Amino acid sequence: MPDAVGRTRPGQLDQIPDRDPEETAEWLASYDAVTQAAGPHRAAYLMRRVLDHASAGDTTGPGGGPALPALLETEYINTIPTAAEPAYPGDEALEARITAWTRWNAAAMVTRGSKLGLGGHIATFASAAWLYETGFQHFFRGKEGAGSGDQLYIQGHASPGVYARAFLDGRLSEAQLDHFRQEAGGDGLPSYPHPRRLPWLWEFPTVSMGLGPLSAIYQARFNRYLEHRGIKDTSGSHVWAFLGDGEMDEPESTAALALAGREGLDNLTFVVNCNLQRLDGPVRPNFKIVQELEAQFRAAGWNVVKALWGSAWDAVIAQDTEGALLRRLREVPDAQFQTYATRDAAYIREHFFGADPALRALGGTLADAKLLELFQTSRAGHEPRKVYAAYRAAVEHKGAPTVILAQTVKGHTLGAGFESRNANHQMKKLTLAQFRTMRDLLELPIPDSALAGDTVPYWHPGEDSAEMRYLRERRAALGGPAPARRVTPKPLPLPAADNKAYKALEQGSGSQEIATTMAFVRLVKDLMREKETGRRWVPVVPDEARTFGMESLFPSAGLYSPRGQTYDPVDRDQLLYYKEAKDGQILNEGITEAGSLADFTAAATSYATHGEPMIPFYIFYSMFGFQRTADQFWALADQLGRGFVIGATAGRTTMTGEGLQHADGHSHLLASTNPAAISYDPAFAYEVAVIVREGLRRMYGPGRPEEDADVFYYLTVYNEPKVQPAMPAGVEEGILKGLYRYQEAAGAAAGAPRLQLLASGTAIHWALDAQRLLAEDWGVAADVWSAPSWTELRREALECDAARLRGEERIPYVTRALEGAPGPVVAVSDWMRAVPDQIAPWVEQDWTSVGTDGFGLSDTRDAARRHFGVDPQSVTVQALAALARRGDIEPAKVKEAAERYGL
Repeated sequence: MPDAVGRTRPGQLDQIPDRDPEETAEWLASYDAVTQAAGPHRAAYLMRRVLDHASAGDTTGPGGGPALPALLETEYINTIPTAAEPAYPGDEALEARITAWTRWNAAAMVTRGSKLGLGGHIATFASAAWLYETGFQHFFRGKEGAGSGDQLYIQGHASPGVYARAFLDGRLSEAQLDHFRQEAGGDGLPSYPHPRRLPWLWEFPTVSMGLGPLSAIYQARFNRYLEHRGIKDTSGSHVWAFLGDGEMDEPESTAALALAGREGLDNLTFVVNCNLQRLDGPVRPNFKIVQELEAQFRAAGWNVVKALWGSAWDAVIAQDTEGALLRRLREVPDAQFQTYATRDAAYIREHFFGADPALRALGGTLADAKLLELFQTSRAGHEPRKVYAAYRAAVEHKGAPTVILAQTVKGHTLGAGFESRNANHQMKKLTLAQFRTMRDLLELPIPDSALAGDTVPYWHPGEDSAEMRYLRERRAALGGPAPARRVTPKPLPLPAADNKAYKALEQGSGSQEIATTMAFVRLVKDLMREKETGRRWVPVVPDEARTFGMESLFPSAGLYSPRGQTYDPVDRDQLLYYKEAKDGQILNEGITEAGSLADFTAAATSYATHGEPMIPFYIFYSMFGFQRTADQFWALADQLGRGFVIGATAGRTTMTGEGLQHADGHSHLLASTNPAAISYDPAFAYEVAVIVREGLRRMYGPGRPEEDADVFYYLTVYNEPKVQPAMPAGVEEGILKGLYRYQEAAGAAAGAPRLQLLASGTAIHWALDAQRLLAEDWGVAADVWSAPSWTELRREALECDAARLRGEERIPYVTRALEGAPGPVVAVSDWMRAVPDQIAPWVEQDWTSVGTDGFGLSDTRDAARRHFGVDPQSVTVQALAALARRGDIEPAKVKEAAERYGL
């Protein structure tokens, strides 16, 4: 039976007591009456007006306004009505001419470069020109004013427009524009925003699509972190991320939306250029990307501003008394709108207005020219007043981040051959005839004679022109040029080399067994107590701080939360309780390696972004570091990030019971591909101390070359408790270079067969056991070497090879270190053999490597090591086999050893 409101099943509200069912019934009856008398559109309109009125929050009455959830989707029209737009503060005519010059020079730069087959992108900036120019003229704060200025994440494919504007403001020359995508000579312009390649201009690498929006969110969050911790006042900094609607398909693009909404990051604005096109076709051919994104962002707690239609639509929408136009705008898919932008008025009249009888009359009142204006050019993203209104609403909104969904036409002003064409991503140049058409459309004073040759010219209005005076005045008012990257060296006073934190590890652990993971955590905990640098450490952990023994930092350092701690923690009565604080130091990010690395990147580049060097360390399961987020590590390197990356619980056989996906035997191979990653696999706690001390000196200390500091350190540490020995004398250089003799063979008989065992990380213990077995069971003398960095040994050897080609006589360190060492070399590690094999070409002795190639598996450590053939007995047999191949022992001994050890 139907209930009182006509439903056959109870609704969600039926479980809440209704104190006045009669009043409720009257409201519902009123809705039904309007629907029957005036139609569903009128009923929906009234419901929306009531909801908007309630959401406006009349808080003057008792208890304030009602707390109503917002709709996830609104009509397909502008959020800000024309009547509500603020007065435009600029000179529109001058700004239009500046924008026209930028459009021209961007297209000219790419076209000139295309003669060399270099390519480039034209259509993206053409659609987004006013989105950028309005910001440059009125919003984007530079670094020459107070604070740190704004942080701009430029859409990668729009870089030609930024270069063209930098040419206008005098920061780039024609010669530099002519070296777009020609970097080998050292003075070219990179194709996209690459800070490492053009470090005075670009702050953030964004063209690995999806990483820009993710990084922007965590940058805005880190700005708040610096402010809340009292490091720097960042309240005047705003983060702007310019994105493409197609880019929003990348999982990383929307991965942290909820974080931004949850923490109320109103210092952040996304500007999504909704030209409805991906690289090769429509973004949502049969759907509507604007509506989809609106729902996603609203659900995540963002303020959404839709800037879709230009002013030509105002009068047409005002005539839509029956809602037919809004209904039609809502139902037409994106691919069809793209088609409308390329067809004639007759097609639009028939297929848009003729599809709904209620619209035919409205369409009949519009001239052909008006129809073409509506569907081909009149987009809010092409009108500075609409863009300004959206930006102003964004920066004035408090309590939530803002996304601006700005509709444009891809390839706008480039002519009919470019605009809204699926192929415009592959179209890299304009003909001179197309440039003449573009000149006329933009009303640029370029004479025909300048376009008579076969090369389109760059054009500048002149340093004393009204345009340039205006441009300079506006940028001066906003704090100087943008985008811009500034580095003012600010070395940190580092702990002394004999600091007790280092000494504690260098002296060893006595009889206590500790893992190198715990040794690192103890070291950093002690360094965080240092008066000068302690507050600059930024621990970043993806949820499992307790796994790495970091809970001792909770009460002292605190976990950062912009709200502090609004609850009573369940472990409050324990010494190491879970303490959140607004000024907390630890960034405990939850289960997100991507978010954690974005956090790390913001901290690792704070020395440039804010002029405040911070010392981040990002600690994680080593398997879930480089493998999961290698693309972000490349972006970190491009952004010249500095800090410590810690692959904890490392190795393929030390994570007992965790199995295949937790068994890291290859992250050092992945790290070796990143030129900025200084990689180490320390065997002992004292090696950790030496490496961290050197890393701090190189990245943060006084007196080092600034360019040498643009690296980050990757250390793998283990969860296998071992007695940590004291540091032998004189090994610091070998630790840092990557190889030193740790323990020579002792008591060997004269003439005994000899060999060299090289090991890194936890494998040093297998090598030491093998050294004993070789001596006791087979009369073989083996020296054991610690190899903290196979990768650094290889890099130094490659530098020596390059120097020899230049006529210099340089011998690689690894060759010199092993020079004269008798017998073959056997390298062993908890990594794939390809990791130690990096140095094989520079080892003069016979080379053998032993490693953990293949997939990981769940078992005890001993069983896993036997499976991979890296346990001490297996290493012993491999060593004997290497000797047998040289004829130093009888081959029968190899078989005998294998049988004795049950291999």
